[in-house]
Amino acid sequence: LPPKDEPKDETEEMVLRLQKEAEVKPYERMTLKELNEAEDDFDEDDMKALEMYRQQRLQEWKILQKRQKYGELREISGEQYVKEVTNAQKDVWVVIHLYRSSIPMCLLVNQHLSLLARKFPEIKFIKAIVNSCIQNYHDRCLPTIFVYRNGQIKGRFIGVTECGGTNLKLEELEWKLAQVGAIKTDLEESPKQNIMDMMMSSVRSASIHDTNSASRDNDETKCYSDRNF
Repeated sequence: LPPKDEPKDETEEMVLRLQKEAEVKPYERMTLKELNEAEDDFDEDDMKALEMYRQQRLQEWKILQKRQKYGELREISGEQYVKEVTNAQKDVWVVIHLYRSSIPMCLLVNQHLSLLARKFPEIKFIKAIVNSCIQNYHDRCLPTIFVYRNGQIKGRFIGVTECGGTNLKLEELEWKLAQVGAIKTDLEESPKQNIMDMMMSSVRSASIHDTNSASRDNDETKCYSDRNF
């Protein structure tokens, strides 16, 4: 007699099927180069999923390349201004700083822009010695920061005061550029406003202290007068 078939455990079969369906596809851990080399090992369903996955990876790669296009504060000359600034690539934000190395505030702005260039690599940050771009430009107008997009000036900060003062902080400059639309900051409010609030709070506290001191002085004077009377 032929051997009797043992009854199949339906629960065990279901578990095995679910495990197989939940198995991570190998292409999800592969690079684009590895995907191309391993195509012969995939079945029809894998190939469909592979093509979708490849397109997704290519799109992510293009976005990453676009975001990491710049990432540094570059120096240009006046002769490069039109090409690098006015005729910059479409929809690219350009921040250019006209400076003079003998002015401390200009050096401070360059330091901050270098850090912002690394933080926002999709933005084109450049600097140029002012004399190479504009002859006889007054020192009182420096630093000068222009913000361009598609050949149009979207923002400008001319002189020490408009650029934020001699004690300019990195976050303050970041906020200024965000206000004209050049960058998307994670700052929720102006850092300058926080400083102003602290200063006003200190002034109010000092005023209250002076008022209380004056009141005590008046009381002491009155007591002294009463004793003499």
